[in-house]
Amino acid sequence: MSETASSADRAMRALADAADTSRRRSAADFHDPAVPVAATVVVVRDGPGQAEVLMIERPDRGSFAGAWVFPGGKLEPGDGDPGDEPAAARAAARRETREETGLQLDAAALVPLSCWDPPPGLALRIRTWFFLAEDPGEALLLAPDEAVAAEWVRPADMLARHARGEVTLYPPTWVTLHDLSGCPDARGAIGAARVTGLRRFETVARRGESGPLLLWEGDAAWGDDDGQDRDAASRHRLDLASLPWVYTRTG
Repeated sequence: MSETASSADRAMRALADAADTSRRRSAADFHDPAVPVAATVVVVRDGPGQAEVLMIERPDRGSFAGAWVFPGGKLEPGDGDPGDEPAAARAAARRETREETGLQLDAAALVPLSCWDPPPGLALRIRTWFFLAEDPGEALLLAPDEAVAAEWVRPADMLARHARGEVTLYPPTWVTLHDLSGCPDARGAIGAARVTGLRRFETVARRGESGPLLLWEGDAAWGDDDGQDRDAASRHRLDLASLPWVYTRTG
């Protein structure tokens, strides 16, 4: 079995487990202090015809083993006051990007993009802040224990590779790439993120008729224990049953 297939299998098992063990969300879930916090940066630059993002491939061990991700990692004590989670996440995003890729980013220039809270009820949950930043133009210097490869890639191209089963992606990365697909340049991507503002993804996992589903606020089944369809016109979900994954957002 190839390393890509093995890492994809592990990812799908984790997503299937989430569908089986996730519970209904409570008001306290998003701010649960027991949930570790991480931060990641989508570094973007101008490419031929479209914007490109920096992605790194994780080693085939540890967190997100074998997956392609954006640079990032968990908050550390030196990142600031954990009571000010957005500020600490911003500091961690800058630090992790420097440690993993050698890129020096201005923390003040990081644009908040999204915050992902994993399905409640799981044994391992990590709340992750996503930021957007323009490429500073420096040469990459990868930390070998954190990244075995790196690529500047158009988001649509990475999604196509995932659809063919060639790479492993996790849902927050996949949805972020989906939202950035077709963006003409770096300034356009950053400008759009500033206008849209921070998007919160409070995730619920359910098992649909064909396989795992991830639901977010705006989906008619988001607050239901059984995840059954109540209003087919109201959708905010990612269908993981087979490749290619299908993201649906209405309204």
